[in-house]
Amino acid sequence: MPELKQRQFLEFEKPIKELYDQVEQLRHMAEKNQKVDYSNAIQQLEQSILEKRKEITQHLTAWQKVQMSRHPDRPYTLSYIKRISKNFVELHGDRHVRDDKAMVGGFAQLGGHTVMFVGQQKGVNTKMRTMRNFGMANPEGYRKALRLMKLAEKFNKPIVTLIDTPGAFPGIEAEERGQGEAIARNIFEMIRLKVPVICVIIGEGASGGALGIGVGDRVLMMENTWYTVISPESCSSILWRSWDMKEKAAEELKLTPEHMLKFGLVDAIIPEPLGGAHWNYDEAAAILKSHLLKVIEEVKAIPAEERVRQRIAKFSKMGFWEEREENEVHG
Repeated sequence: MPELKQRQFLEFEKPIKELYDQVEQLRHMAEKNQKVDYSNAIQQLEQSILEKRKEITQHLTAWQKVQMSRHPDRPYTLSYIKRISKNFVELHGDRHVRDDKAMVGGFAQLGGHTVMFVGQQKGVNTKMRTMRNFGMANPEGYRKALRLMKLAEKFNKPIVTLIDTPGAFPGIEAEERGQGEAIARNIFEMIRLKVPVICVIIGEGASGGALGIGVGDRVLMMENTWYTVISPESCSSILWRSWDMKEKAAEELKLTPEHMLKFGLVDAIIPEPLGGAHWNYDEAAAILKSHLLKVIEEVKAIPAEERVRQRIAKFSKMGFWEEREENEVHG
């Protein structure tokens, strides 16, 4: 977790920052003048920070949820894997083109289970973000993910996918190498996997980039995340020819975990530490781990053929539509 002095704050977190700066100032004063006891004042300010974190995050708008999911201090896939599992062995390459650093995966020990983790990884600094392509996978990333999932199926091991991407990489070279086909192939194959598949949106869940590793027996969302077909900025630029309407777009897209649960597109919402996962990596990971272990046990108890049947039925009934009589259409 980032050191306290290195913390970054979003615009709506500024009241927390002001209190935080006061704590740091008092600690600095305490170091310089050890004859004065500042502990009570520091304790009161720390309690005020907790209360302010609760107050701010209780009623976040849809756009603020999007901002929280992108918080520069937020834990990413490898941070969670490191904290919730043991003996992680990362596997590389799609056996066709190259190893896509935006997609990571490998076997690890999760509680009493050996599982295959697959997820998008963003970088923690400028150099790493460039190497990880900001969590936007190319076709070879999705092909690597499918290779690892098929490997898990071969050895009868559950699959856990951790989704955090602004979308699949939209570059020309990605399209030339079959971006759409790679994502479609993953969806087609994932829905038929005979092992348990648990998908968790830990940050951004945008478009086919998320859906390419998002088909599972259970789909979960962490509290401060979003999941929809397009980012609010892109939606705004298409509808209003400007990014200035991104907040309205976020509201209209109904992209929050609460909306996704109401629509039946996800199965549960995983709570985060007070103020968001970026405040306490270990607590966020512990909460996630407890949910994963419970769901894995639940899904493993279902026979494989029945599990596949339920998964197909689950995704087949998603969405809203109307059927009209033929004479209504032509009349």
